[in-house]
Amino acid sequence: MIALTLACSLTACTTAANDGATLTLKVGMTTAPDGHYAKGMEEFQRLLDEYSNGEIALEIYPNSQLGNERDLVEGVSLGTIPMALVSTGPFPNFLPDFAVLDLPYLFQDAQAAYSALDGEVGLELLGQLEEKGIKGLGFYENGFRHVTNNKQEILLPADVKGMKIRTMENDIHMNTYRQYGANPTPMAWSEIFSALQQGTVDGQENPTIIIETAKVYEVQKYMSLTGNFYSPCVLIMNKKLFYNLSQADREIIERASEEAKHWQREYSQNYEQEALEKLRAAGCIISEVDTAAWKDASQGTYRDYEEKLNQDMVNRILQAQDSKTDDR
Repeated sequence: MIALTLACSLTACTTAANDGATLTLKVGMTTAPDGHYAKGMEEFQRLLDEYSNGEIALEIYPNSQLGNERDLVEGVSLGTIPMALVSTGPFPNFLPDFAVLDLPYLFQDAQAAYSALDGEVGLELLGQLEEKGIKGLGFYENGFRHVTNNKQEILLPADVKGMKIRTMENDIHMNTYRQYGANPTPMAWSEIFSALQQGTVDGQENPTIIIETAKVYEVQKYMSLTGNFYSPCVLIMNKKLFYNLSQADREIIERASEEAKHWQREYSQNYEQEALEKLRAAGCIISEVDTAAWKDASQGTYRDYEEKLNQDMVNRILQAQDSKTDDR
C-alpha cells in the first residue's frame, strides 16, 4: 500500500481522482503560483477538462515543490515526474543543440522567437527530447531576460564589471556575463532570494514577470532592460507515459497544450507592462540601456561557441529574421 501510494504521488494516477477523472497528471515548475508559468498551466488544466469531459485532470505544483529545473527534467526523463514546465536553460546539459537558444540577442523580438520555435527549428529540438525519454509538447514563454542589482544603475556592460550576477546553470549565459566583466554565479532559482538578501550575489537576471511575481524588487533596487537573452520554456511529459495513453487522450493533451501555449504567450506579453508599472510603484529604479553597446559586448560569445554549436541551426534562425527585415 505504501509503495502504491508513493508511485501514485510521483506519476500519473489512472484510478479515479479529482471529481471522477480517470487520468490525473502532475506538472511541476519552479516559478510562483501567480506567475505566467502557472497561469499557462491553469489554462492547460481548463482545456484538458473541457476536451476530455472531465476525464483528464491536471495538478499544478509551483515554487519548486517537485524540485529545481534540472530535477524536473531528470524526473520527467526517468518517469518519476509526469510533466514539467521548465526554461530551456538546463537542456544543453542533456542535448547540446538546445544551447543555440541561449545565444545573446539571437531573436529580434518575441514574434521572431515564436516563428523559430513553432517552425522547423523548434520541431527538431522537441524531437530530440524523445531520445531522452521525454515528449516535448511545445515552447511556452519565459521572456526576455533583464538584469537587476542592489548596488548601482547599470546602463552599459562595463557597469557590471566585478559584480557577482546570478545566472542559470548555463555555460553560454555565464560566458556572456564574463564578456561584460561580471562574475557569473550559477544558482538554482529556489536559492536566489536568500542569496540576494544576504549579499552572496550582487544581482541576477530574469524576465520581468518573474522579477515582479517573485518579489525580487524587495531585495534589488535597480533593474536594467538589457533583454540580452530570450528565454523560452518548454512543456515536457514522460515519453512512455504519453505513448501508453490512448490515441484520443494523446490528441486531447496535444490540442490543449497547443492552445494553452498561445494563450500563455499572449498573457505574458500583456502582463509585461503591468509588471513594469508594479515594479516602479514598489520603488524599483528601471533603466533603459544602449542595446547596441550590449550587442557589441556579446559578440565574443558567438566567437567562443562557433565550433561548439549547431551553426546550421543558428544560421537558419538568423537568416529567417534577416529575410523578414528585407521584406519590410
